[in-house]
Amino acid sequence: MLHSAALRRLSATTQVMRPDTDDFVRNRLTHSLEVAQIGREFAGMLGCNADVVDTACLAHDLGHPPFGHNGEATLAELSVDIGGFEGNAQTLRLLTRLEAKRFRDDGGSAGLNLTRASLDAATKYPWPLGGGPLPTRKFGVYADDQPAFDWLRQGAPPGRRCVEAQVMDWADDVAYSVHDVEDAVTGGLLDLRVLTSPEDLTDVFAVARDWYAPRLSDAELVGAAQRLLADGAVPLEHDGSRRALARLKDMTSRLIGRFVLAAHVGTRQEYGACPLVRYDADVLVPAPTRAECTLLKALAAHFVMLSGPRIALRKTEQDVVRDLVAAYRAAPEARLDAGLRADFDEASDDDARLRVVIDQVASLSDVRAWSLHERWCT
Repeated sequence: MLHSAALRRLSATTQVMRPDTDDFVRNRLTHSLEVAQIGREFAGMLGCNADVVDTACLAHDLGHPPFGHNGEATLAELSVDIGGFEGNAQTLRLLTRLEAKRFRDDGGSAGLNLTRASLDAATKYPWPLGGGPLPTRKFGVYADDQPAFDWLRQGAPPGRRCVEAQVMDWADDVAYSVHDVEDAVTGGLLDLRVLTSPEDLTDVFAVARDWYAPRLSDAELVGAAQRLLADGAVPLEHDGSRRALARLKDMTSRLIGRFVLAAHVGTRQEYGACPLVRYDADVLVPAPTRAECTLLKALAAHFVMLSGPRIALRKTEQDVVRDLVAAYRAAPEARLDAGLRADFDEASDDDARLRVVIDQVASLSDVRAWSLHERWCT
């Protein structure tokens, strides 16, 4: 996994703040490495296979297109007639088909040739479009990747994630809730004193419900803010000095430990001390801890992703994705990468050819997307 091209390209792909805005901020690669570190530790606490969880954590964002969820929504719109686009389904496609490492005896690509357990652990949404246990836009497999999905899910309860996938998912939530806030503070976009004023958090609470947890009340989110402030881990001043950066780093360490420990205790209280693997258990995160994590994610979303400059940029990014899809469709033989050009030549119809173009655009880093757009579309 560490040697895959798909993982390397994440170094030039936005996490929350653009990689070229500051040398401090995280990109998708550094985020994935941090998720893997948290996931390995949590897996060890629960008795999971740490290597399987590490692989899933490193893989979890491979399918993200340029510009993150903004690019994802645009590609979903452009591919609605061919089965849609979803970053997690694209991850499975990369792992089992698009990445170059092994080929099967029948001549087809086996992608990275991962084990069934590793693929299952990397599958956050183990169902096709519209097939989830609850209504959701999220899904984990396209129709033409169904054979690989059926293989990796052999013997699995329908719609249920293995415990290793749940460990990966919580490690992801913990990492980006804490680290995105750290990046926002160092970037001058977030003043953590806002946590002391429920009145100033009204818009943040709305984002928390709209984006992450519709049932969370204002009272629960106020309680989350109070708990986050109670032990003194959250610094209420930041001047960019080395001492201030150290206090901020101490906050991230303490919050990560707090969130992982709470999930460990909650899970162990239900299942006891035995090793927890595959479908023997579910990760149980106490509701107050989930509320604290959700509040941090909403802070980053409100003050960074929904800030005025970021909203203006979102429209431009959407136009870039649309223009690039059109550019590749206009001259596929000249513009597609070699491996995808072969897929295009073998495609049986226009829908299959569009899927190849979507694969191509989804594979771009932010940096390459901007560069190609400047070359072909301006």
